[in-house]
Amino acid sequence: MNKKIIISLFAALLLLSCQSETKKPNIIIIYADDLGFGDVSAYNQGTLNTPNIDRIANEGIRFNNGHSSSATCSPSRYALLTGTYPWRNKNAKISTGASLIIDTSQQTLPKMFKKNNYATAIIGKWHLGLGSGKIDYNTKIVPGPNEVGFDYSYIMPDTQDRVPTVYIENGLVKNLEKEDPLYVSFKTNFDNQPTGKSNPELLTTKWHHGHFNTIVNGISRIGFMKGGKKAHWSDIDMADHFLDITKSYINKNKNKPFFLFYSMQQPHVPRTPHPRFVGKSGMGPRGDVIVELDWCIGELYKTLEEKNLLENTLIIISSDNGPVLNDGYYDDAVEKLGDHTPSGIFRGGKYSLFEAGTRVPFITHWKGTVKPNVSNKLISQIDLFNSLSSIIGSDQKTHDGENLSSLLLSGNGKEREKLILEAFGKTALKMKNWVLIPPYKGSAVSRYTNVELGNSKDYQLYNLNDDPSQKTNLKETEKEKFNELLETYNEIINN
Repeated sequence: MNKKIIISLFAALLLLSCQSETKKPNIIIIYADDLGFGDVSAYNQGTLNTPNIDRIANEGIRFNNGHSSSATCSPSRYALLTGTYPWRNKNAKISTGASLIIDTSQQTLPKMFKKNNYATAIIGKWHLGLGSGKIDYNTKIVPGPNEVGFDYSYIMPDTQDRVPTVYIENGLVKNLEKEDPLYVSFKTNFDNQPTGKSNPELLTTKWHHGHFNTIVNGISRIGFMKGGKKAHWSDIDMADHFLDITKSYINKNKNKPFFLFYSMQQPHVPRTPHPRFVGKSGMGPRGDVIVELDWCIGELYKTLEEKNLLENTLIIISSDNGPVLNDGYYDDAVEKLGDHTPSGIFRGGKYSLFEAGTRVPFITHWKGTVKPNVSNKLISQIDLFNSLSSIIGSDQKTHDGENLSSLLLSGNGKEREKLILEAFGKTALKMKNWVLIPPYKGSAVSRYTNVELGNSKDYQLYNLNDDPSQKTNLKETEKEKFNELLETYNEIINN
């Protein structure tokens, strides 16, 4: 290790020590939904402009080799909040009206922070299941975010393209009237309610696949819903709404340490930018909601600045998985893409075992503590539990996560040596610059999303240093390396 790196690490640890002796830092995780590595202009890959995210990246650390734990949303969120690989839990898969997939006795990030006298909140997308069986949305819904450690929760239950299209605050549906109860089903329709399939004339956005059930705000969703009219959200106002709740939370808790999970819905489908963002990207709704997302993050930054909180707040920006264009609706994401490259130079995207499935934007910022840097070292969201625990002076840790606090705060020092990647229950190994993908049945390319999934009848071995786009399978020519990775993969999977 050279002298410059040693000095940098020492400085980061010294500052960390000083902070722990005084006031503990606020922690804010800003979690985008389906935002690709190339969707943030700080990464110099695509053609979109994200000035607010770029500012945070330029003032902090931009990780070029940061990963989500899965190529799909619910498993990634599970891993981030628990520090546990999602493939260890058979229920940690894409949730649709399912029961809570986090065991209430399990270690979680918010529980760890609560134990260390933090206020804890989630605002935005949840998508980790609710309740423990059939949900009655007309009563208090438990267990949920509050039962796994969040003092305050203001969420959409699953995703914007699924019913119920309502907000839930601390287990109760917001603005629900007793005289108009809410009914939800993912099997059968209610009283011949209009659907995207039966009533296409009522749609403002045409569905492409799967999203053809109950219509709300001119958009057909996954699943069926009846009633609860006053509780229905406004899609175009969703970003502003979550932002207002977030700013209010920060203002109320500015005098004590807090952990905030700001879980954004953009650029997940249906892409419904507020009218003031429509047309701003030139790429249709997908580009427009990324512009909207960037604006929201800029407004959050301004709030922290106005409240004099930047010097005591660690901000982490990332995404739950890689990008996807057509994910259920015709919204010009493909047609208006132009020269933009959401995945950057990497292969695949959301749902994929290839690199773009999990290599996502990963940025840290802490004014006065984190110095501007660019890091090529491997880090995963699964490491946030152990790393943040160390940063706030806690001794709690998880089995699968690693303590990479020095890397998180400096961009230098210890990195993760090996990482299991996951997509739809299928796993692969990343070890330094090498990736091993075992053989899996299934289509090579998704018929609906046109994403390369990574499925093959044979093992695949790639050297990302020489071949970042994973074009050349080296399984036959690099026998020694293949055997090394296969042995490591089996050890981790079976441990």
